Amino acid sequence: MHIAIVCYPTYGGSGVVATELGRQLAQRGHKVHFVSLSMPFRLQHRYHENIFFHEVDKTNYPLFGNESLYTLSLAAKLLELIERENLDIIHSHYAIPHAVSACLAKEMAHPRRIPTIVTLHGTDITLVGKEPAFKSVVRCGIERSDAVTAVSHWLQRETIREFEVKRPIQVIYNFFDFDTERYCKWGEGGCHRDHYAAPGEKIILHVSNFREVKRTPDVVRTFARIAKELPAKLLLVGDGPESGKTLALARELGVMDRVWYVGKQDVVEPFFCIADLFLFPSDHESFGLAALEALAFGTPVVASRSGALPEVITDGQDGFLADVGDCAQMGDLALKLLRDEALYQQMSDHARKTALERFAPKPIVDQYEQLYLRTIEAVHSPAAQKE
Repeated sequence: MHIAIVCYPTYGGSGVVATELGRQLAQRGHKVHFVSLSMPFRLQHRYHENIFFHEVDKTNYPLFGNESLYTLSLAAKLLELIERENLDIIHSHYAIPHAVSACLAKEMAHPRRIPTIVTLHGTDITLVGKEPAFKSVVRCGIERSDAVTAVSHWLQRETIREFEVKRPIQVIYNFFDFDTERYCKWGEGGCHRDHYAAPGEKIILHVSNFREVKRTPDVVRTFARIAKELPAKLLLVGDGPESGKTLALARELGVMDRVWYVGKQDVVEPFFCIADLFLFPSDHESFGLAALEALAFGTPVVASRSGALPEVITDGQDGFLADVGDCAQMGDLALKLLRDEALYQQMSDHARKTALERFAPKPIVDQYEQLYLRTIEAVHSPAAQKE
């Protein structure tokens, strides 16, 4: 197939999943055309003969002031690819504006029929989509697409409830695509744990975009409780609006000398593989890709019992779940795990097993591939041609 994948290029779950899906499809022989504002960060420095990148023009027009015409430019780029590359299908990640742009391109390509799929990732439904000005636009993008997927059952239910969607929404989970064997827990990778922690110190990890929903100050509060009881270091990876507030709290609580803040990192695998515990106290997660990545490295997770996190983490088996905002409970659960070597090893083994058995790439990419084929067949069926 000739597949267009539309995604954001920046750090975040939707862009990561879209990029890794495209790479998997390319390895299966499909021609994958990434369409984005810039090169997705997970594609940088990686070559594959079946992967192509198309940059959306950042067009501005004086009549509209300094506002970018991204939605229209994206639609025009997709139409260009439909005509030049003979696309079979367009897969948009994020409802707005990507699904809307894809539907507009489909209308412009008429009478040629080009199927469109949208994958809902979270904030397009739970945050942006709830804005009154955008709600009808999101609903249009969902209803006019030929197929819709969501990354969790929780997000599926939220979409149906919030937008009163009547059409089917298929749940296809995210997957991890890390070469975990390359790194030190199972292979010969160069992970330098001793750079971040002294012998006998535990490493507590958090990776996110440091938005308010991630509750990064709660990471520090929980760590402060852990650090009172045993030697530990906190490793913070990522950057965003809450980073200053988070580090200020670390200074206020007297733990700044035990915090490593490394900012945004293109490659995060080395941090996961040296961590003893992953903290994830979010208000809600539509999936929780970072938690899954931790599990893939055999790193147990202590997270909030919210959103789709209970679909990824089995409480008491590969991690612990606590009430949102209950840093004392999270700290106590973390200490329970870190002090009990037998329990820790059991959870670490189960975490790895969960990732390999439930969230490995092949069966999940199979689901997308089958969905593409079904959707293409339905759009080109005799019944559809008569409509």
